[in-house]
Amino acid sequence: MTSETTAKKDIQKLQRAIVDGLEDVKGQDIVVFNTETLSPLFERVIIASGTSNRQTKALASSVRDAVRDAGFDKPRIEGEDNGEWIIIDCGQAVAHVMQPVIRQYYRLEEIWGAKPVRLKSAAEKAAEARAAAKPTSKTTRKGVEKEVKPVDAKSVARKQAKAAAAAVAPVKAPAKKAAAKAPRKTAGAAKAAQPKAVLPKLVVNKPKPAAKKTVAAKKAAPKKKA
Repeated sequence: MTSETTAKKDIQKLQRAIVDGLEDVKGQDIVVFNTETLSPLFERVIIASGTSNRQTKALASSVRDAVRDAGFDKPRIEGEDNGEWIIIDCGQAVAHVMQPVIRQYYRLEEIWGAKPVRLKSAAEKAAEARAAAKPTSKTTRKGVEKEVKPVDAKSVARKQAKAAAAAVAPVKAPAKKAAAKAPRKTAGAAKAAQPKAVLPKLVVNKPKPAAKKTVAAKKAAPKKKA
């Protein structure tokens, strides 16, 4: 980070602190002007109005506290005794707190108002405050905090494109084969469910084995003696 960038951030932070201090005490008609090209002494001129001496003194005190709380040196204040025109010198920024009649008479806007700085509206500040206060984690049913990841627009678009392509994609070949096999399986199951025919048993008359001749039948008759 360069020194120029750092200085720019510091002046923006100082400007924000001064404006916040003025808004805290209801400062009216707050305007900011960039004076980088008009004076080498400071880069911002901030003008605000207070309706009474009491309010202008309160505005100056609020700005002083806000600048110190932001980490800057204590500003120098002039004109706090009468309260008609109080100058708060914050170094790189100078704030003028004036009563309406004094402000209209001196018309500082015509001197320093060549480059006005746009201030954020109340609605923009409220939106930033809500975004800053939004939790980045959620509690599950078990009480364990789980970090909430930010939504990626590109990933969401890719998922939607895939879902749309899947919805119009043709049926794949394996699905057709499975559908073709289904009738054959059904026919085989029906065939298996039919009762098998019971064939009659054939009775075959087997020949009886021949009776064995006894040993006595086989013996020859005794020969007669001569």
